[in-house]
Amino acid sequence: MQPTLMMINGLPGNVASIIAGHALHDERISLLPYSLTGPEIEADQCAVEDTVIHLIKPDERNSRMDAIEKTCGAFITVDYTHPLAVNDNAVFYCHRKLPFVMGTTGGDREKLHQTVVASSICAVIAPNMAKQIVGFQAMLEYAADTFPGIFSGYTLSVRESHQAGKADTSGTAKAVVACFNRMGIDFSQDDIVMERDPQVQREQWGIPQQYLSGHGWHTYRLESKDKTVAFEFQHNINGRDVYAAGTLDAVCFLKEKVGNGETGRVFSMIDVLKA
Repeated sequence: MQPTLMMINGLPGNVASIIAGHALHDERISLLPYSLTGPEIEADQCAVEDTVIHLIKPDERNSRMDAIEKTCGAFITVDYTHPLAVNDNAVFYCHRKLPFVMGTTGGDREKLHQTVVASSICAVIAPNMAKQIVGFQAMLEYAADTFPGIFSGYTLSVRESHQAGKADTSGTAKAVVACFNRMGIDFSQDDIVMERDPQVQREQWGIPQQYLSGHGWHTYRLESKDKTVAFEFQHNINGRDVYAAGTLDAVCFLKEKVGNGETGRVFSMIDVLKA
């Protein structure tokens, strides 16, 4: 079976670099030596282990993509870029007919979905690629579908901590809040407490020093109106390796869907896990 060709965009960013490194050791994947990058990146190339990746700026991506597609043929695109680039990148992928896995959070998510649905491609879009956390989200989705309103009258507090460079509120936290909303809790995503200060993260949260530059800690606390009952859910990730396996599974899943002729459809990581 031929490996799936994959281009990862967002190099030399940390998450994209880790995903690329894992892809080099996954026999299901063949990593293309190209990556779309931001206009602020001065370098023309970067190295992932011993592989040189050529970096492509926004103003040259159309012309360079013509040559890449002609040389390499069809491939799956993976996006770990920047929240501000999400929607523009999606328009570009759809225009170029490039099926993609969107691991970047932020942007206008409704518009992102609409862009794919109106296109001739399909995509996997998820706020979190860690398979175990996706499983946790699936449990909450089941609860929301099966027991709507079960937490009516309860209050919710949500706090999340990520590295200082993460510009947006956690997409995972937003997705979990949406489930609790369906279970009867009146809580706005704007009330999610974000922490990005390394000193506070280390001294008050207890996040290990070596992971201050790459982590995702989340706590969701529900409490009854009379304060006699409380539930607390927590998932803490140190480092970024956990996202790699789910991302590469999503790439292989999407290749199969493309092969089956799927168009104009958005898949989630829950779809990937079920498959």
